[in-house]
Amino acid sequence: MEHNPELEQNNLDHYDESDIQVLEGLEAVRKRPGMYIGSTGPRGLHHLVYEIVDNAIDEALAGYCDKIEAKICPGDIVVVSDNGRGIPVGIQQQTGLPAVTVVFTVLHAGGKFGGGGYNYSGGLHGVGASVVNALSEWLEVEVCDGKHRYYQRFERGTQVDDLAITGETTDVGTKIAFKPDPEIFEETVFDYQILLNRLREQAFLNAGINIIISDERESGDPIVTQLKYDGGIVSFVDHLHKKSQKTVLHEDIIHFSSKTDKGDAEVALQYNDSYNSVMLSFANNIHTADGGTHETGFKAAMTRVLNDYARKNNLLKEKDDNFKGEDVQEGLTAIISVKLQNAQFEGQTKGKLGNTEIRTLVESMTYDKMSTYFEENPATAKIIIEKALSASRAREAAKKARDMTRRKSALESSSLPGKLADCINKDNVTTEIYIVEGDSAGGSAKGGRDRTFQAILPLWGKMLNVEKSRLDRVYGNDKLMPVITALGCGMGDDFDLTKLRYGKVIIMADADVDGSHIRTLLLTFFFRFMKPLVEAGHIYIAQPPLYRLIKGKQIRYAYTDRERDRYMAELNPDGNSKLEIQRYKGLGEMDSEQLWDTTMNPENRIILQVTLSDAAAADEIFTILMGDKVQPRREFIEQNADKVRNLDV
Repeated sequence: MEHNPELEQNNLDHYDESDIQVLEGLEAVRKRPGMYIGSTGPRGLHHLVYEIVDNAIDEALAGYCDKIEAKICPGDIVVVSDNGRGIPVGIQQQTGLPAVTVVFTVLHAGGKFGGGGYNYSGGLHGVGASVVNALSEWLEVEVCDGKHRYYQRFERGTQVDDLAITGETTDVGTKIAFKPDPEIFEETVFDYQILLNRLREQAFLNAGINIIISDERESGDPIVTQLKYDGGIVSFVDHLHKKSQKTVLHEDIIHFSSKTDKGDAEVALQYNDSYNSVMLSFANNIHTADGGTHETGFKAAMTRVLNDYARKNNLLKEKDDNFKGEDVQEGLTAIISVKLQNAQFEGQTKGKLGNTEIRTLVESMTYDKMSTYFEENPATAKIIIEKALSASRAREAAKKARDMTRRKSALESSSLPGKLADCINKDNVTTEIYIVEGDSAGGSAKGGRDRTFQAILPLWGKMLNVEKSRLDRVYGNDKLMPVITALGCGMGDDFDLTKLRYGKVIIMADADVDGSHIRTLLLTFFFRFMKPLVEAGHIYIAQPPLYRLIKGKQIRYAYTDRERDRYMAELNPDGNSKLEIQRYKGLGEMDSEQLWDTTMNPENRIILQVTLSDAAAADEIFTILMGDKVQPRREFIEQNADKVRNLDV
């Protein structure tokens, strides 16, 4: 296109008041849903339920609700009900509308802005209910105030009719039913397990509250789970260890709390014999996945109290360095829960807490309570200190191994792995690396790739299971070091996402047991030592075809048995034609052209992005699948075998 300065100037001259748009009501939410719920994928879809449930939880926090029910009905309609006070139905003075209508149609409207309705609350922005309404095909709300039953319906954020009395009742509470809008969401099918995990968290965080979740989508009896934990977050820690079957190092779960004018704080913790930590933090019952000031205060206090106790009791010698945070956190499972007024979250999805005063509260409480506990329980204190000492020694060994690896790389002519076939482009927005099982498949991949943006790194043999290994064993490992070097972003505490050399890291392995094992080993490594890589969505799994069907000049590739059967019926409807079916046993059986057409061409390929929606659940699965104990692994496989058999792409 020719450069035309005159045309460009005319376009600028025509920029006036008519180019400025004002989005009315909930239009802004439908226009930019990601700003309010994070994404329009599965994460955002399930966030709709969280927003409604969180409002019911706020009623429980205020002392007016002790039962919450959430149902997934046929058609993926969600119904959430509680026995709280019910959303007010009187006329709201500023708008002249019933308060319940305002809650569902006006952004930044709610009972959590200091009006006295709530002391502690997770829903501080006043947008939760209205956002759910805006992003639903339809939403119905029913409110009972002990005298009357009220009903109102909305469609895509707009009220269909006025609030109406539908009968008399002595019940109190709110029931909300909604159907997510397929015009907004990539898919509208809810995952029962994801919702169950979230609601279980809420039951742990609110000791004594009764939460019932059910799935009524399938014919027959519905799936119903009742969640009620009188032990609160102590039960939470116990649940995490029992579910993953980790071996705990001390029997008692350490628990302490504090109430001040700044807010309330509560912690429960226990150590296990693994090399990893699970630390879940919450503010006003909202899971702060990205941590925040409360988590920072807890970590700082734990490091200080272990160092002080170890020095005082000569468990750390004068020549020894102090423990670092990672030493103290190895094998630690901890729940940190705070409740405060005017909580400052980052973003509507509330991933990180920012209140500075809460750090002081948590840090002071943790240091005082843990110091007292150690003095009163010296045997347990010694076990925990010895765990930290072991982690400290391994960290020093890892540092030496890392330094040696760096020196070795510096002496070599090239710091990149010898087997790496790099790409021409260096912009990690467009580049991708295939980590390929075996030299044979690696050769086909190198021949078939587009070398402009695709790099190939062949691996051979099975690599180290890092679930059973500390960081020091990873450095120098001939299977993992090429991966670390090729990606260029380091690992562990040295990890730097900005140095990542490829935007997509694609694991490509055979569609058999060995290939599945290699994929799992690599995923375990990325999760344990490069977790930000997973969290940022850079890890993918390639899906090579299982079958090639040939009839004359017609060729079809099938990725599942079901797809194979469909193509068989399409290519050979009468059953009399000659149809050749090839079952691929491995990637090496495909030539370069076939591998490109089926697995590497961005226009045709199927790649699955690995996401991390629940760190605790991921930690549990990796521990079960890759840990030392056989029985939980056997049980997991037995429980999930049918899901694999029924998998279709």
